Amino acid sequence: MQTLVIYDIPDDRLRHRIAEVCKDYGLERIQYSAFRGDLNHNRREELELRIRRVLGEEEGNVQLLPICDKDMRLRTEIANRGEGAGS
Repeated sequence: MQTLVIYDIPDDRLRHRIAEVCKDYGLERIQYSAFRGDLNHNRREELELRIRRVLGEEEGNVQLLPICDKDMRLRTEIANRGEGAGS
C-alpha cells in the first residue's frame, strides 16, 4: 500500500533527519516536505516508531497516510517546471 509522509518541522537539522529516515525506507521525495512510497503495514509501523524516536520532544508535525491503490489511481498531478510553463 502506498504511504504518504508529510511533515512540518521548524528546525532545519531535525527536518533533514526526518527526510533521511524517509529515504532509508525507500520513500521518494515528491515535494520538499512530502515523501511517498510502497510500505506494508509492518514497515509503516517501523517507520512511525523511528520517526517518533528521531522527533523526540522537539516541535514538529509528521503525518503518515496510507493510501489504497484505487485512490492512488485517481491521483492527479499538476506540475509546471521551468520558465514560461504557465504561458
